[in-house]
Amino acid sequence: MSQQSPTTTTRAQDTAPRGARGRVDGYFHITERGSTVQREVRGGLATFFTMGYIVVLNPLIVGTAKDAGGHVLGVPTVAAATALVAGVMTVLMGVVGRYPFAIATGLGLNAFVTFALASRMSWADAMGLIVLEGLVITLLVLLGFRTAVFSAIPAQLKTAISVGIGLFIALVGLVDAGIVRRPPSGSVPVQLGVGGNLQGWPAVVFVVGLLLTALLVARQVKGAILVSIVATTVLAVVVQAVADIAPQQGPGGTHPTGWSLVVPSLPDRVFTTPDLSLLGHVSLVGAFHAGAVAAVLFVFTLMLADFFDTMGTVVGVGAEAGLLDRQGNLPGMKSVLLVDSLAAVAGGAASTSSNTTYIESAAGVGEGARTGLASVVTGALFLLAMFVTPLVSVVPFEAAAPALVVVGFLMMAQVRHIDFSDHGLAIPAFLTIVLMPFTYSITNGIGAGFVSYVVIRTAQGRAREVHPLMWLVSALFVLYFAIDPIEGWLGVS
Repeated sequence: MSQQSPTTTTRAQDTAPRGARGRVDGYFHITERGSTVQREVRGGLATFFTMGYIVVLNPLIVGTAKDAGGHVLGVPTVAAATALVAGVMTVLMGVVGRYPFAIATGLGLNAFVTFALASRMSWADAMGLIVLEGLVITLLVLLGFRTAVFSAIPAQLKTAISVGIGLFIALVGLVDAGIVRRPPSGSVPVQLGVGGNLQGWPAVVFVVGLLLTALLVARQVKGAILVSIVATTVLAVVVQAVADIAPQQGPGGTHPTGWSLVVPSLPDRVFTTPDLSLLGHVSLVGAFHAGAVAAVLFVFTLMLADFFDTMGTVVGVGAEAGLLDRQGNLPGMKSVLLVDSLAAVAGGAASTSSNTTYIESAAGVGEGARTGLASVVTGALFLLAMFVTPLVSVVPFEAAAPALVVVGFLMMAQVRHIDFSDHGLAIPAFLTIVLMPFTYSITNGIGAGFVSYVVIRTAQGRAREVHPLMWLVSALFVLYFAIDPIEGWLGVS
């Protein structure tokens, strides 16, 4: 991203507004960073329309899945809480961090919470682990330890984690839309659609949505993902009005070619008072009753994922905006990391899953945003979104899943930064990438990558290259993989 010339900056300084607007300019360093209020507002709008899909997607992932006791949080309540936390924390990032970074529920992390945590415990217990993870990261930020831990991990393993999560998200999307299914019989573990073929109007809706999303993203249309979700949902509503398709599992029996879960139909109303009843429904100790070792390792895994996602996003977007110093560091990063860590706590406390800094913030940077004022604009739009959550219940998986697939592609594109000629790094990176989707577990992928990296580097006679913290992390993952026999040996139920 090109930088403002000294002449341009000086001219902007000469015309700097006075009064209240001048104080805003001075607080956010707008002129100092070669920007204008108009650019910041435009950048905030671009970021919201690029990442606003999370208000639709997160409720469909978190709000529709059952926990171990069969309880469902509900789409409208999760949608309202998702918008609230994203709005408040993004505004806080703008005011405290003063950078154009937006915050919302992390894709990948919400899948982990839904499929790895809630399936083994109650939603309150699972969200309690998110709160604990956020508190631990907050403490590490205050102690200055977070950067040290991040520095201990080889850069290419960090990249592999993002790539693996991308593949995992894409697979979740394909499964949710019914495009990839487990066959009722046979030797293969998965198949295409029903009987190896795409059948039914819902499959057509997904294919159209996927092509539309890919087209808009390829043409770099602002808000491409949100636009495609809305357009595909409109198509789904029309299809449902004409064909009256039943859900796959419903009162009328099983319909393999029906809607995966949500039957698209227009709501009775558009505007409503947000239902924030999920706020505070967490248990900080409940998960430990089911297994303390497993709970500790879950917290560690969540913390690890948060580390990489945030640090990579901050550095990547900061570099694009020309905000890094000569050493490649972001001035004032501690404030940014502190807000991001508190966002994880807030996400857990509101039952929306961990909130994190979004790579889509780069859309605002592309529109000229350089300061926290853009984040204030984005956050305000998220707060407004709380009042239109009934619209979320219209969106079927078949309309939202294409976004997951394309977001997975965007994350996987980072694979080009991995040096596959160095087997000591490439093999651990490969294991990280493939085991996440193939085992439907982010934890397994991260653990396999870390443990194999330590083992291979040691076998290569290069153990001195392994950071001491990597030895500690890998030892914890060995413990994680051996949880069942260890718990049996300890007599833990």
